Amino acid sequence: MLDATRLRNPSLFAKVVSADEAAALITDGMRVGVGGFTPSGYPKQTTLALAEQIRRGKPCRIQIWSGASVGPEIEEELAKVHGVSVRMPYYAATNRTMQAQINEREIAYIDLHLSEFAQQVDYGFFGEVDVAIVEAAAITEQGDIVLGSGVGNIPMFVRHAKTVIVEVNTSIPLEMEGMHDILILPKPPRRREIPIYAPSDRAGSPYVTCGLERIDAIVESDIPDHVRTLAKPTPTTQAIAEHLVDFLENEVRQGRIPAEMLPLQSGVGTIANAVLMGLSAGHLPPLTMYSEILQDAVFHLVRSGNIRAASGCAFTPSPEVWEMFRAEPELYRKSIVLRPLDISNSPEVIRRLGVIAINTPLEFDIYGQANSTHVLGSKMINGIGGSGDYMRNGYLSVFTSPSTGAGGKISKVVPMVSHADHTEHDGQIFITECGVADTRGLDPVARAKEIIEHCAHPTFRPVLREYLRLALRHGGHEPVDLAAAFQPALQFRATGRMRPAE
Repeated sequence: MLDATRLRNPSLFAKVVSADEAAALITDGMRVGVGGFTPSGYPKQTTLALAEQIRRGKPCRIQIWSGASVGPEIEEELAKVHGVSVRMPYYAATNRTMQAQINEREIAYIDLHLSEFAQQVDYGFFGEVDVAIVEAAAITEQGDIVLGSGVGNIPMFVRHAKTVIVEVNTSIPLEMEGMHDILILPKPPRRREIPIYAPSDRAGSPYVTCGLERIDAIVESDIPDHVRTLAKPTPTTQAIAEHLVDFLENEVRQGRIPAEMLPLQSGVGTIANAVLMGLSAGHLPPLTMYSEILQDAVFHLVRSGNIRAASGCAFTPSPEVWEMFRAEPELYRKSIVLRPLDISNSPEVIRRLGVIAINTPLEFDIYGQANSTHVLGSKMINGIGGSGDYMRNGYLSVFTSPSTGAGGKISKVVPMVSHADHTEHDGQIFITECGVADTRGLDPVARAKEIIEHCAHPTFRPVLREYLRLALRHGGHEPVDLAAAFQPALQFRATGRMRPAE
């Protein structure tokens, strides 16, 4: 039930409406910006009501703008009723209906580097923001918004929206207040550096500036985020983590990383979470993070003292994480800062802080190109997300991945990726459970040999060596055999042989 702890100005109670009334404010063709990030802190009631209205016959297809992927109450429910015309800048493979409609081109999907989207909205590149729907823990007496566990691009959407709908979710702990650092940069040519010189620094406000008069509707909600508990580490992910820790410890010994360590960034998913958790097993000093998403492992590492400060755009509140937060809110309030996406992923800050970027692609090739988004070059799995922001600007750029997929039937180290999200210029270190390939200072052929011998699974090394031998016959700086790389012959089988061309 909404009360004065959630709505702190009495005039706000007059703006409380049903989800159905709020959804009626959204009409065909609108550009709708939603809060949240992967899928954390996103609105739910209004889009569920909109999907039901469309199901009952309301003609409405909208553009969905977000920070990254959001939950099924938005993406799946609206896609099921064919209510989405455009999606950007990111979606995740967990939203199957939307994925199918993107690959069938029913939904126009625009994949963007996440650091760029908010500023391009600010520049007016994509048109006006018709509606912003934000999930909040509370609204202040001045009409500013206390966010929950996900920030995303909602501060920019609220700034530009013609209509603002706030879903006040009573399941969000009020102790979230004060964890956010909301900063919106001025436009060029008046833009200055972002005054963040350590991950724990704050440069903005704890609130999203809005104002009482700009809030058009308030919807009560108590639906928790649709976040799954990540799988436990496996022998493969533990081996990857051990190789990563050994590599980082050696970099410190060699003086290439300072003894106090540099901030880490970690990508999204089970592998990334397990690898991050594995960092506690080494002899590294207490760490800091300047990252995009803060997964379950971060909370465990904060609690154990292995992480002393973490900055991100959101944290993923699995049931276990919420229990940990509610038990010790002050520990996490003093250790974690949540920022807008264009600040958490700012190339300038990433480079200045010396962030060590650690991400997991779908596959990478022997020359160091990585594919994060497409299967067989055309089927979209999920967007590029923020990995490009970090890999292109990190102090060190590390790709971590199992060496095989599909139960060991295919190699994740391939002759040539069918879609390149990250070129050979972006990645430096490649780690699988088989070992570490350090490609710094190596020419393309030397890189290929390093990756084959240290990252490819032993089952697939012979066929990769054979491909490189065939490619070398063609000569050139980065030798390739296009006929071999893109024919069915290189759909590797666990025999270590190439399939006969069909």
